[in-house]
Parts: sequence; structure tokens; C-alpha cells
Amino acid sequence: MEDEEAEAVLRAVGRQIRAWREAAGMTQPEFGAAIGYSGEMVASVERGRRVPKPDLLDKADEVTRAGGKLSAMKVDVEKARYPKNVRDLKKLEDESVEMGAYTALHIHGLLQTPAYAQALYEMRRPAYTEEEIDRFVAARMARKSVFERVPRPLLTFVQEEAALRRPLGGRAVLRQQLEHLLEMSKFRHVSIQVMPMNCQEHAGMAGQFRLLRLKEGNVVGHLEVQLHSRLVSDPQEVQILEMRYGMIRAQALSPMESQALIEKVLEEET
Repeated sequence: MEDEEAEAVLRAVGRQIRAWREAAGMTQPEFGAAIGYSGEMVASVERGRRVPKPDLLDKADEVTRAGGKLSAMKVDVEKARYPKNVRDLKKLEDESVEMGAYTALHIHGLLQTPAYAQALYEMRRPAYTEEEIDRFVAARMARKSVFERVPRPLLTFVQEEAALRRPLGGRAVLRQQLEHLLEMSKFRHVSIQVMPMNCQEHAGMAGQFRLLRLKEGNVVGHLEVQLHSRLVSDPQEVQILEMRYGMIRAQALSPMESQALIEKVLEEET
């Protein structure tokens, strides 16, 4: 993990688990058997190499009679579970009162189902491990809390029609994803628009991006391409992104027209 903050948390938690295990007079295999995990997993967690699941911390607390001290670490571990760039992005999303996103190649992360997100991570190359995939999917799903926050932020999305038709993960996964889009479009603070493939004018040909308006009124942009993720705070650059996003929304189908198109694509997939 190239994340010093998360590594420090996991090492500290690992040391605590080891201290309580040794105080209980148990070896790693014995401890693993008592909490329902392998000795190898216990060793990895104690070295800070693996992220302990909440269930592991609860069982470890119970077996070692730690009196809630190990269970209390779930809050810190939950934060360390997600990559730093995801934590930073989620913090911005939590602080935003408005967010707009144009996405081209796939469904936007905040609108993805777990199965769709997993399919995306499984096709990454070099390949991720199963543990990494689980971690990234969990991190992406955790960001969905932005939809439930009060007061509600205004969330607008523009999706390319091609992304609605690309069967990432298979037809069943795509159908579930399209159904989820229709459900999300029912929220009053969420607007989903589709950029049709036959659109002759397109202000988003330079690639996908998002804009976040923060509580104090400042607007930042976020760009992500291949191996790079970058925040845009320069006022002149942000102004360009705002102008482009406004044009993209104007060129896309209206929310009602977009809903009809999504329903049509879903019907074709059924």
C-alpha cells in the first residue's frame, strides 16, 4: 500500500491484536481457529499487511476479553480500508453542495452497482488480487453515502449512450445496472442525462471530468485518466470545465428523454 497514513493505522491495530493475543496465551493458529480465520490471515493482520474486517475485530475482542478496545478500532480501520485517493475524493464529495459529472466509457462510479464495479476492477491490467478488488469495490460503494446526506446535494450526471450499451460484466450485470440507473433517476436531487450517439455537437470530446461546488462556494474539478488522478483548483481551468459541462448538459437529452432511452435499452437487453 503506497499510503503511509493507512499503513500506520494498520500497523498500530496489528500490534494491539498481537499484544492481546499473546496476553491470552494463544499462538497465531490457535487464535485464528478461535475467531474463524486462518493463522496466515492473523499473521498478515498483525504485521499490518492485511486490513482486518469488522467481524475479525469483534471476534478478536471477544476471544481475548479486550473489553471493547479492539472493537473500537473499527472506525479507524474503516478509514484505512480505502485507498488515499478515494478517501480524499470522498471527503470532497462529503463537503460539496453540488456535483456534476460527465462520464464516457462506463457508468459513473457513484451510480454503479457492486457487480458492475467488480466487473470493472476485474478487467484492470495488471490484474488486481481478490483482496484488492474487494477493497476497491467496498470503497466505491461507501462513497454512495453522498446520496443520503442531509441537506441533499444537487447531483447531476451525463452518461454517454455507448456506456449504457456496453455489457461490462455480462448482460445480466448490465440489466441490473440499467435498472439501478432508473431507480436513481427518481430521486429529486439527482439528474441523469444521456449524451446520444447521434449527437453532432459534443463539448466533452477532451474526456470525462467532474465538478464539485463546496460549501464555502469554491468549485474544484477532478480529472482521472489511466494512471493519473488530478484535482483542478485554478480558477481559469475550473471556469473552462464549468463552461464545457454546461454545454454538455445542453447538448445531452433531457432527464425525461434520457429515462426513456435507458428504458428502451433495458427492454432491448431483456
